[in-house]
Amino acid sequence: MSKLTRDDVLKLAHLSRLRLSDEEIEKFRVELSEILEYVEQLDNVDTKGLEPTYQVTGLKNVTRKDEIRDYQAKLAGLLKNAPAVDNNQFKVKRVL
Repeated sequence: MSKLTRDDVLKLAHLSRLRLSDEEIEKFRVELSEILEYVEQLDNVDTKGLEPTYQVTGLKNVTRKDEIRDYQAKLAGLLKNAPAVDNNQFKVKRVL
């Protein structure tokens, strides 16, 4: 059986960046110990002959074939509305 000590709870609180009062420390010590005892029951489950379950919803990854799409946007058409163009590129103010 896993019984957490006060120091264990304080260490967890420190790692979680939590400040706990003395009452909270005792409350969490009891609650976390009960949770660990419950989880320890899994050690007694017979899992021989069972395959691991990786996915329980039945969903599968859906992918599509990569295709190159021509959206018919031409360089000249894009640059014609630009306020300033230099060497076939948008010209903007320097940003530092």
